[in-house]
Amino acid sequence: MKPLGTSDNPARIAIIGAGPAGFYAAGHLLKQKDTVVTIDVFDKLPVPYGLVRSGVAPDHQKIKNVTRVYEKIASHQGFRFYGNVEYGKHINLDDLSKHYHQVYFSTGAQVDRHLNIPGEDLKRSYSATDFVAWYNGHPDYTGLQFDLSKHCVAVVGVGNVAVDVCRILCRTIDELRQTDIADYALDALSESQVKEVYMLGRRGPAQAAFTHPEAKELGELSGADLFISEAEAQLDSHSEQWMNTHGDRLTAKKVELIQTLAQRSSSQKSRRLIIRFLTSPEILHDDGSGGIGSVTLRKNKLLPHEKGLRPKATDITEELPAQVVFRSVGYRGVPLSGLPFRDDWAVIPSDHGRVKGREVIVGVYVGGWIKRGPSGVIGTNKPDALETVKCMVEDIVAERCFTPQFTDPHSVERMLLDRCKNLFSWKDWTEIDRLETTRGLDQGRPRVKFTSTESMLRALGR
Repeated sequence: MKPLGTSDNPARIAIIGAGPAGFYAAGHLLKQKDTVVTIDVFDKLPVPYGLVRSGVAPDHQKIKNVTRVYEKIASHQGFRFYGNVEYGKHINLDDLSKHYHQVYFSTGAQVDRHLNIPGEDLKRSYSATDFVAWYNGHPDYTGLQFDLSKHCVAVVGVGNVAVDVCRILCRTIDELRQTDIADYALDALSESQVKEVYMLGRRGPAQAAFTHPEAKELGELSGADLFISEAEAQLDSHSEQWMNTHGDRLTAKKVELIQTLAQRSSSQKSRRLIIRFLTSPEILHDDGSGGIGSVTLRKNKLLPHEKGLRPKATDITEELPAQVVFRSVGYRGVPLSGLPFRDDWAVIPSDHGRVKGREVIVGVYVGGWIKRGPSGVIGTNKPDALETVKCMVEDIVAERCFTPQFTDPHSVERMLLDRCKNLFSWKDWTEIDRLETTRGLDQGRPRVKFTSTESMLRALGR
């Protein structure tokens, strides 16, 4: 038999997850000069791009332009896409090992962390992750409902998802009409009665996960005044010392902006966005009908810790009249059938991308959030994928791979057609993409999304 990774015997690779981590891995693999591969990308959803499509805020269209890079990767003759295929349901590792030399998993961090405080199960206590997927038209979340009939909302967390939620709640409906937000979400937000949005951070301005550009954008909202307490914008002595020792220019610039924004006065806009630092929700109180009536906040102080500054609760509390709460305090990966899982970190353990239980598992690799945890931005997945791909190429050259039983490249498709009622190809996606953007042109929007598998099938005439 010809050596693996040659034109006569290309290495066949399956990628599970069609988000950024999956596409960057495919791109790195397909541009190898001395190793020939073919790539099949599988995704649970009918359409590709993962969080670029269902996670990036609709008012941040420029970020979504990264899909042009992914389109070039998909145009390679060695690339195939199979949508509406769920790992663990339609395919498993045993199936894949019979058809591929290697399998790369990039399934992300799919669930959010909980606050673990009293009242978290009350009505109007929501996951920010669910809200984001809902307004972005993710097919699995279109049936959710969010009560926006209350005046005061608390968003717990100061990361990019929390910032996105606050911004969407504070945007004017005319601004949202210019985006690709799901139509049903646009209708719901047009009826919103929200007047005050609190974003709550348990640590101080120097530790806030949002960036300088994100903070600047919050201060420029046309429909909401931004308020920050001058006292909370000031750095405590421990943070000042940390900044002097470990701080960087970007963090210093962000803190300076926060302190400048704290000095601004109201311009009487229709909504108020209030950023709070060193505060943590302690109790969500029942309003007597099973919904949130108010929130008890506990004031924190920062103390040195071996891993930086950690918040410690003080004796000071206050009541916030919020009746809606969105939690955005981190995300977790979920276990995958047939693979080891480290529950404390919520990742698939690996050695530079080679999946590892007690020992390295031959032929199985990992990338993205399920590899490193929910950190970084979209571009972070590119070097992360490259690290794993280097290991994959080394193993192809050494032929430390699965030995597939079925070598016909069409055998996978035959198996899928037996198991999946409605398989989506890359050609199907390009037609969906064309139809969505055409519908958007008619309304002066980037696109009008199909938000269910059924509507996509109808659009394709299937």
